[in-house]
Amino acid sequence: MRILFDQGTPVPLRRYLTNHAVQTVYEQRWSTMSDGEILTRAETDGFNVFVTTDQNLRFEQNLTGRKVAIVVIKSTAWPKIFGKVSSVVSAIESAKSGSLSEVPI
Repeated sequence: MRILFDQGTPVPLRRYLTNHAVQTVYEQRWSTMSDGEILTRAETDGFNVFVTTDQNLRFEQNLTGRKVAIVVIKSTAWPKIFGKVSSVVSAIESAKSGSLSEVPI
């Protein structure tokens, strides 16, 4: 599975997704794009899951018809996320095309 981390997603999470190809928005050189542009580009480039900490994404973007699954982690703090890393990994691995799921931290 191809996974794209948004700007605020803690990169250490990558270590727990070893069976997947993980890239960041920064590594893709998409840091200056809007969220809508990033989602469109992620779909075009074959990413399956977009992982973000932007809790307002669903209100700021029209997600209807999106192919990429979106997983929202409800914190940016790695120590807090680390304590629930199995829940985050499970949400990412079970994400279905076009879905939006939130992981409470």
